[in-house]
Amino acid sequence: MTGRWEFWIDRGGTFTDVVGKRPDGRLVTRKLLSHHPERYTDAAVAGIRQTLGLGPGEPVPADRIDVVKMGTTVATNALLERKGEPTVLVVTEGFRDALRIAYQNRPRLFDRRILLPEALYDRVVEIPERVDAHGEVVRPLDLDAAAEALRTAHRDGFRSAAVVLLHGYRHAAHERALAEVARDIGFPQVSCSHEVSPLMKLVSRGDTTVVDAYLSPILRRYVEDVAAELRDIRLMFMQSNGGLREAAHFRGKDAVLSGPAGGVVGMARSSGEAGHDRVIGFDMGGTSTDVSHYAGEFERVFGTEVAGVRMRAPMMNIHTVAAGGGSVLHFDGRRYRVGPDSAGAVPGPPATGAAAR
Repeated sequence: MTGRWEFWIDRGGTFTDVVGKRPDGRLVTRKLLSHHPERYTDAAVAGIRQTLGLGPGEPVPADRIDVVKMGTTVATNALLERKGEPTVLVVTEGFRDALRIAYQNRPRLFDRRILLPEALYDRVVEIPERVDAHGEVVRPLDLDAAAEALRTAHRDGFRSAAVVLLHGYRHAAHERALAEVARDIGFPQVSCSHEVSPLMKLVSRGDTTVVDAYLSPILRRYVEDVAAELRDIRLMFMQSNGGLREAAHFRGKDAVLSGPAGGVVGMARSSGEAGHDRVIGFDMGGTSTDVSHYAGEFERVFGTEVAGVRMRAPMMNIHTVAAGGGSVLHFDGRRYRVGPDSAGAVPGPPATGAAAR
């Protein structure tokens, strides 16, 4: 016993679940709508306040709380619903289509109409530069041309950039120079491949960097809002790989399966206490459904695809689809389609939403 509270929170797209461990070791729980602007700005903080008996605007006392640990589907749902930050891809000249062409895999060989997943980036900026695999400069970096193209993108409203240069994972001088230029121009989010995924293979490195640039601004705004309410309180977030990370170092590429990963860990622990070590997890939320498998140890993958988006980062082996209790149905004249957009907490799934209110 620490003499202080601990809070464990699952912040979903529709509902937020709060578990508080009292100083005496007893557990208390609360369930709130994730979005309820008439009553609170953030459900996780509101749940903490209610549990501690605080008023809506009353400061959360740091001396009463030891740690807050959260799993969140903020990044997951932004990816599923394609509601991330408009992103510009900054790539070596001549490789503008490299991520779109990718590996030319043909899992459905006889389909006459191949529908490629929607790209996360909205614009490509080709940079006159080239470094070979040994670090020799084949073509010097033209910073003036790069700056002009990035200024145009910034004027057009882009605020997030993914910098992916050929062999940049190992020879990163040009990526660093471009990142500095982009930040000077006013891009608040610049993801460089040598930092996000410092491994060979342009396509997988590029895909992961784009995911990071696309999701990190959304995630950062949420984390900063929560941290501002929980001043001087240790705040940690669940990563896609099932581990925890301090809020200041939590980034987009590690958050795609943050909430679902917490569910897998909880499933494994709960089933273990019940005497089972071989279980299948089915987790239907308001926006997405997650399916997982546990047979005595956590199953992790290093490269995976979520919602049609490839990425290379260690994460739990979870299959996620954009179909939950609050998914919106569409009829195109021939058939119904589920999602990927969700009603969320407002207006929410009619029955459960009304009951929660």
